[in-house]
Amino acid sequence: MSKTKPKQTAYAHRTLGFGVPATSDPHHFVVRIPRGNASAVLILEHLGMGSENAREQVIDRVLLERQRWTAIRAEVQRAFNARLKEHHLATGTWKVGDTPLDRLLGKELCVLAWAIEHLEPEKIGVAVRNWLALRPEERWWLFGMTAIATGGLQDGDKGWRIALRYALGDVAQNAMLKTRYLTDKVGQPGQTLPLFDAVGDALDAI
Repeated sequence: MSKTKPKQTAYAHRTLGFGVPATSDPHHFVVRIPRGNASAVLILEHLGMGSENAREQVIDRVLLERQRWTAIRAEVQRAFNARLKEHHLATGTWKVGDTPLDRLLGKELCVLAWAIEHLEPEKIGVAVRNWLALRPEERWWLFGMTAIATGGLQDGDKGWRIALRYALGDVAQNAMLKTRYLTDKVGQPGQTLPLFDAVGDALDAI
């Protein structure tokens, strides 16, 4: 008696990790997870062959203590996989070693990682919920503004990095973003994002 083979999913195109095109040296990010449960997790940006000198450049974006990474990894994986499924792409999972991420997803992850790198541990859950309530394009904008001058490993207590920590770690901000998120979900026009006001206030206070 022959067995029926499981139906294979037809993906839009072949990818690696979380949505990285399986092409020659694309612009992407990497999450480097060492073996063991104590070593920090490094997030890097690979500019790829599209960089100005036609040679790959790598930027170390943020180093997260292992317990901080553990606090966000499941929610981030769930959110990214939901997006990949919407675009008919294979889902990903975090692995020991290097896990590649699509360049836009990598930017979004950096925004969250920058916000929690020095945040009080009890506020990390709030930061994750605030991050989830942001639209992708809002996360991209925050990455661009932050990366311009404070996007390196040693910039955690400067400018926009501090502003992200205040904005995403704010409980009051969470209530406003949650309301906006629920409004968007039922198909109503999105409200003006209050986070940008919060970021501005935080920068003024620096």
